[in-house]
Amino acid sequence: MEEIKQRMSDYWTERAPDFSRLRMKELSGGKHELWLAEFDRYLPSKKPLDILDLGTGTGFFCFLLGREGHRMTGIDLTAGMIDEACRTSAELGIPVNFQVMDAEKPDFAPHSFDVLVTRNLTWGLPHLAEAYANWHTLLRPGGLLINFDADYCREDTSAPLPENHAHKGISSELAQEYENFKNILRPAQQPRPQWDRELLTAAGFHNIEVNTGVWKRIYADFDEFYNPTPIFTLTATA
Repeated sequence: MEEIKQRMSDYWTERAPDFSRLRMKELSGGKHELWLAEFDRYLPSKKPLDILDLGTGTGFFCFLLGREGHRMTGIDLTAGMIDEACRTSAELGIPVNFQVMDAEKPDFAPHSFDVLVTRNLTWGLPHLAEAYANWHTLLRPGGLLINFDADYCREDTSAPLPENHAHKGISSELAQEYENFKNILRPAQQPRPQWDRELLTAAGFHNIEVNTGVWKRIYADFDEFYNPTPIFTLTATA
């Protein structure tokens, strides 16, 4: 399972420049207001919060929440993604502590953060139970995990895609590698998000809630950001 991390990093290295451009269009367009509305459902009113974005990619959540006055840290396993994030941070003038780091084993002191956020990451972690346990340690008492994800290993690929969607420009080689990831990970996973509830409970989290309405709120339009797989929000308190 360690080999898949390197393969995923190679995959995202190839996608980093185009992925960054798409995320920045998302940040500058109307989608950023929809994402802020989702965070407003869960984030404490206190500002600034110390927030860690796990699997930050090119930094979308860090810039979104950094503009709101929070102290942001973003980590990603792929150096190319962090390079793009650092470049954009300088362009936007939004300071973020970006680091190349394995999201399963973040190297921070216990109780360093008020909130952990992540998007489309946990489906691809080969050691999810260990990751949740490590994340629990990072949170201060009463701290919050906000996880946007989907059961990507069981997504329905038979349904026709709209003309416009987020994966439209991906090469056939990269698309096949994505399918390979799912085939490798699927046998070790149980249906989600039910499985996540069990893992989060075992890791010490409580007040675990699932919101399945986020997908229709964020992806109501068949635009270049459209994600055809229904995402959910998992929130849990340390």
